[in-house]
Amino acid sequence: MNETKLIEKAIEAMSKAYAPYSNFKVGAALLTKSGKVFTGCNVENASFGLSVCAERVAIFSAVSAGEMRFEKLVVVANTDSPASPCGACRQVMSEFGDFEVLLVNLRGEVVRTRVSELLPRAFKLREG
Repeated sequence: MNETKLIEKAIEAMSKAYAPYSNFKVGAALLTKSGKVFTGCNVENASFGLSVCAERVAIFSAVSAGEMRFEKLVVVANTDSPASPCGACRQVMSEFGDFEVLLVNLRGEVVRTRVSELLPRAFKLREG
């Protein structure tokens, strides 16, 4: 899948976000090594600690479908500059390797990075 379509899928996922408290909607699209795409949006909760980010929704959806080898993750938000994943998402991402991450805003700005750049010296219990 080309990057333009992957970004479109992340934008579509963002439109489904449930963010009544912050109104900060985020979408993610995760491309697996097998070519499948899994999307996610952030889902807030009145008990804020129970909220979950778009990146983790996409990753957990992929894992629940048996996919654990990732090629690329696109994260989209309607921000002045592309938004970066939170620390929890970075840690979850690092569990699955050093794949490419594209941070995108709705103005078309793209920041290209990798998991290892977002979270150097990640906490690991095993190599892989």
